[in-house]
Amino acid sequence: MQQLDIFADSHDVVLRNAALDALQRHDAAQAHASCEALRAECPHDPTLGALDALLDALQQRGDAAFADHDALHDAGERLLLRAAPAAQRLFGNDLAGPWLAPLWREVAQRAAHLPFIAARADDHAAPAWLLAGDWQAAADATANIESWRRIPAPLGWMSEARHRLQGLEAIWPLLAELAWLAPARFDALTPRLADPALDKLRRRFDASFDGEGSIADLAWFPAWLLTEKPALATHLGAAQRSRHDAPEQALRLMLSLLLLEREGRHRELIERRKALRDLHAGLWDAYMRTR
Repeated sequence: MQQLDIFADSHDVVLRNAALDALQRHDAAQAHASCEALRAECPHDPTLGALDALLDALQQRGDAAFADHDALHDAGERLLLRAAPAAQRLFGNDLAGPWLAPLWREVAQRAAHLPFIAARADDHAAPAWLLAGDWQAAADATANIESWRRIPAPLGWMSEARHRLQGLEAIWPLLAELAWLAPARFDALTPRLADPALDKLRRRFDASFDGEGSIADLAWFPAWLLTEKPALATHLGAAQRSRHDAPEQALRLMLSLLLLEREGRHRELIERRKALRDLHAGLWDAYMRTR
């Protein structure tokens, strides 16, 4: 029977831990040396790919401004597609974000001078600030974009930044505008916010709203909210006018219905209810279930 050599078999663990320790400290020189030592001793070590990805991320660090949007895009792709999965594998979900945060902060700083281009919406400093966890910097970078509240990408960034800074109540108007402008971006944003109250409402909407069964149904979410949570009328009423399409009209109609109900103006109430029924049968059903 072959006897296990504990010291020989643990040598790879020592080398691997040395590389991990250097990477955790963001010490690129020591990490490079430790990775090379591990590669020389254990060329088939299963962690080498992930270690190399993190080492590459450290070696690509710098403070020079990006030459253009392509350079920013390439840096972001390296972090998102290579470094982030590697950090999650080696450090776990709880530590991966803090490890990546300084790298994203540098990306944001190096991209600060690049203007927003609608065709390349995600190649901007604001989403890098969000990934760095610097909510105020993300909000400031977004606020510098002209007409940011009329453009889906920066509207989503501002919604996320303000949610982190001020909570859900502060962003109801922004969420309504985002749902009208870009239901798909609204759909992607809600799980990132990880807000229990919003998640609960979203699940209820998905389970009960009678629509087309597509992402486009989310444009009706703001109006539907008032059938479930009339107390949100003040917050949702602060949503700025958008394209005035049917889902936005529905919200305005729901706001007027709630006011007419409080004031007991029955004749006008009947007329507005008919208008709601004609606008969207599913929303009408949701409204009448609570009456």
